[in-house]
Amino acid sequence: MPHFTIEYSANLDGRLDIDTVCEVVRKAAVETGIFPLGGIRVRAVRCEHYAIADARQDYGFLDMVLRIGEGRDLPTRQKAGEHVFQALSKHLDPVFAVSKFALSFDMQINDKDTSWKRNNIHDALKVEAAHG
Repeated sequence: MPHFTIEYSANLDGRLDIDTVCEVVRKAAVETGIFPLGGIRVRAVRCEHYAIADARQDYGFLDMVLRIGEGRDLPTRQKAGEHVFQALSKHLDPVFAVSKFALSFDMQINDKDTSWKRNNIHDALKVEAAHG
């Protein structure tokens, strides 16, 4: 963990590059210094079917949820969340400038007793760091 899931309205195609959005989020997560590099995941899901506000077709949205493991205090989570949100929000300023757009971000804590993981990326990164 952390795992970021981005859902966005299909009408944003042409207004943003979702690969770049994912990289902005990944980089901001690394910059917080609180997440293990090997655990960071950013994925995006294009929503073909959606309804917003009064149903105007030009309204768009991007909703991001971050799932993290237990163990970080509230101030640490808030600082990290604010950093990631500000990086994403700044990146999306051009979308806000040309369209009606809603951006949201929520952080959720996974209960370790009901969360299972298997990951050998951490070990691979340690080996790379040790051997350059």
